[in-house]
Amino acid sequence: MNRVILGAFSALLLVGLGLFWIQGRAQVEEGAPPPEPESAEEAIDPDSLPVADVSNITGPEPPEASELTREQRRFFRYDRNRDLKITRNEMLSTRTDAFRRLDTDGNNLLTFEEWAITTSSRFAEMDANEDDELTQAEFATSAPKPRTTTRPSCNC
Repeated sequence: MNRVILGAFSALLLVGLGLFWIQGRAQVEEGAPPPEPESAEEAIDPDSLPVADVSNITGPEPPEASELTREQRRFFRYDRNRDLKITRNEMLSTRTDAFRRLDTDGNNLLTFEEWAITTSSRFAEMDANEDDELTQAEFATSAPKPRTTTRPSCNC
C-alpha cells in the first residue's frame, strides 16, 4: 500500500517539475533579444516599407462560379435535397406563401384541403409521366409568364 502511494506521489512530483521546467524555458525564449543583422546593408529601417518585385509573379486563377439560369434557380427553390427531382412533398412544403391566393370559397379562410387540392392538381398537371416526381423539363412547364409592363423604371 505504501509503495502505491509513494509511486503516485513520485509521479505527480515528476509531472510538476516537468511543467515548471517547460514554463521556465518558454519565459527564457520569450525574453531573448532579437538576432543582430549580419551586415549594415541588411539593417532594416523601421520607417520604410518593404519592397518586392511582383512583375513576374502570377497568382492562382479565381474559382469560376457557374451562373444558374432563372429556371434553374426556380427549380432549386423546390428541390430541397438537390437530387434533380421534385417530389410531391417538396412541392407542397414550399407552397405556404400561396395560401392567400388559394381561397376557393372566398371566405378569407384557407383550409388545408383548399390548399392541398389546388397544389396537388397543379403537381399532377406538371407530372407528365405520372411518376410522382418532377424532372427539370417537367418543372419548366410551370414557369410563370414574364410580366410585360410599360411603366418607367423610376418615378422621376
